[in-house]
Amino acid sequence: MSGNADVKHDYHLVNPSPWPLVGSLFSVVLALGGVIWMKGLFGLPQHFPWVFWAGLLGVLYTMLAWWRDVTIEANQGDHTPVVAIGLRYGMILFIASEVMFFVAWFWIFFDMALFHNARAVSAFEDVRGAWATWPPKGVELVPAFHLPLVNTLTLLLSGTTVTWAHHALQTGDRQGAKYGLILTVALGVLFTSIQVYEYSHIISENLFFNADAANAGLYGSSFFMATGFHGFHVLIGTLFLIVCLGRLLCGGFTPKQHFGFEAAAWYWHFVDVVWLFLFAFIYVIFGSPH
Repeated sequence: MSGNADVKHDYHLVNPSPWPLVGSLFSVVLALGGVIWMKGLFGLPQHFPWVFWAGLLGVLYTMLAWWRDVTIEANQGDHTPVVAIGLRYGMILFIASEVMFFVAWFWIFFDMALFHNARAVSAFEDVRGAWATWPPKGVELVPAFHLPLVNTLTLLLSGTTVTWAHHALQTGDRQGAKYGLILTVALGVLFTSIQVYEYSHIISENLFFNADAANAGLYGSSFFMATGFHGFHVLIGTLFLIVCLGRLLCGGFTPKQHFGFEAAAWYWHFVDVVWLFLFAFIYVIFGSPH
């Protein structure tokens, strides 16, 4: 239906596409490859990574090709105001699902931090030891007002630069939008670099796992799952913004039609807000002995 002048409605009927089927097949290959890499399967030995990497490359190729087709549809005028509303609702629901994803990690962290005494009455000795104290005895915590504070300021600054870029694009200032996006991408890379350094220090110093209490592993697991998944989202958001920057440099986006960039900005602000909660609760409020 793309480019059909006889269409009398505002909805976009997508042409037949191979990408849903191709993406599903490569996702299965990716999942089986992960099992083979970790456990071995179908006669293939453990630590055999090539099936996993083949599936991952297939998924990435599907993403690029599918999003390329969506961009072409937008440039052809298929994304009418009605279609644009649907795209916005879809992005809002996606971010809402990501919020619930992080709620799960906060839930287990708060459960361990607030109610460990209730768990310590268990009849099983290992459970009593695991929930005896919070934070665990012997665990050397990460100082909140060192690298975590620097990363907090980095993300807050990146939130202002991406807002600058968005406003500049809305007002037709393409040069300002480019500068704002470049700064945002640079700050995203800086955040990831600082977090990698922080993790390498934690691992090299064995901060979370060289402890007297059995629940040291619980603290380390909750810390790495919450902050690590957030770091992964920062990486995805940075790639999202890099793609938008490439499209902007190639002449893409207009003041009235730039939902791809708008979605990236929404996602980046979501990443900012999640980090503020992580910094406040994991590093500051529950990151010191009580």
